[in-house]
Amino acid sequence: MESNYSQMAADSTWVSKIILYSFWQSSCSWRVRFALNLKEFEKLNPLHYVPVLVDGDVVISDSYAILLAEEKYHQRRPLPVESQLRALNLQAANIVSSSMQPLHMLSVLRYMEERVGPEEKQSWAKFHIQKGFGVRVSHFNKDI
Repeated sequence: MESNYSQMAADSTWVSKIILYSFWQSSCSWRVRFALNLKEFEKLNPLHYVPVLVDGDVVISDSYAILLAEEKYHQRRPLPVESQLRALNLQAANIVSSSMQPLHMLSVLRYMEERVGPEEKQSWAKFHIQKGFGVRVSHFNKDI
């Protein structure tokens, strides 16, 4: 650690490290974290969605792609090696990410509430989430 400080001190462009002390549930802290990171984040993902993984020069902004990138660093693979099991895992995950997860996104919920009202929004989301869980349970139980 001492050599790291020596190197930083020798660098004429060295700037002191910023430390933000916060609590993860604090909305005040979230505003500060967003403000500190927004410009850089917009360069990484113009859609403003998370997660984003930066691996050297490669920017990956999709959770499934990040899982596949995880194979680079660990012996244990996040998905099965066997192609049929791998496909079933990706199929199940895609049902969640395409059919169910968007219904939890604030942007989608706000849009629906503006269009149809709070009660209809909740009914609409509940219908599609139950449909997604129903498909997952009935379809994937027979494949196991």
